Amino acid sequence: MASRLLSARSTLPGLLLVLALTVPATLLGKAVPLLGGAVFGMLLGLLCRAFLKPSESCKPGIQFASKQLLQYSIVGLGFSLPLHEVVHTGLTSLPISLVTLTVAFTVALVAGHLLRIPEKLKVLIGAGTAICGGSAIAAITPVLQPDDHDMTYALSTIFMFNVVAVVIFPILGKMLGMSDAGFGLWAGTAINDTSSVVAAGYAWSSAAGEYATIVKLTRAMMIVPVTLVIAMLFQRSQPGGSMRRVIPWFIVLFVLASAINEFLPAGVTHVIQQLAPFLVIGALTGVGLSTDFNRLKRAGARPLLLGLIVWVSVALSSLVMQHMTGML
Repeated sequence: MASRLLSARSTLPGLLLVLALTVPATLLGKAVPLLGGAVFGMLLGLLCRAFLKPSESCKPGIQFASKQLLQYSIVGLGFSLPLHEVVHTGLTSLPISLVTLTVAFTVALVAGHLLRIPEKLKVLIGAGTAICGGSAIAAITPVLQPDDHDMTYALSTIFMFNVVAVVIFPILGKMLGMSDAGFGLWAGTAINDTSSVVAAGYAWSSAAGEYATIVKLTRAMMIVPVTLVIAMLFQRSQPGGSMRRVIPWFIVLFVLASAINEFLPAGVTHVIQQLAPFLVIGALTGVGLSTDFNRLKRAGARPLLLGLIVWVSVALSSLVMQHMTGML
């Protein structure tokens, strides 16, 4: 008991710092939904680390936020994925989502090898582009265990292309003469982050926005099998790896949350759905506080180029699949 109290006390200064940055990041995210609170949290963390370097006493709390808090936030996100709403649309979009998923990881690994990108950074960029941006990166981080700098670089790359997609997707969709459903399917399968999918979809039309959102939620369910595969590939290769360690507890709870959320009182699920994004922002704020910006600059432009290649490949493969199936 005494050791737990001591541990809790040691994390308090860092957690208070994370909270002090998470609140304004959340407000900024609501004011500028195109970027979202997660981006602002990471940026505020980076700026704080660069200009007001946290003291040694803050390190335990910052590490807790960037590691354990990530896992708790992923469980909370499960409550925003009601299974009955995504089944019908999900079955329609699933073949295209599987193709874009395969393309994203294949291109990330091949192009990343040619560009001499570190292995875990390749996986992070591939997962973020293939599934759902920051949420996917956050989900696989506890099992992949990348360097904090790799995670921050991957998040920065993913979110930059989210902003670009919101601007250019409606323009390209008009040029291609896409229908509401066609554009919603394209946005839902080819734009990374949920907030950016919603922004692009509703910029096109309400119908496209609704369709894109459901497709995106279905695509987000890929977090579960992808994280389990990554866990098996990376954790089993580590000394002392076992099947118990391969199956992360937070992914099991994520699936349970998604399955039972519709049976819970609406008030309870609403509170959890509001809390989960706040926890994600807090976790990514912790990642920002853990990151040395000078080390990021030394990484160069190659990871950014990889993100561009993977993103364009996913967008094009989605269009090709829609054309082949007559869903444009």
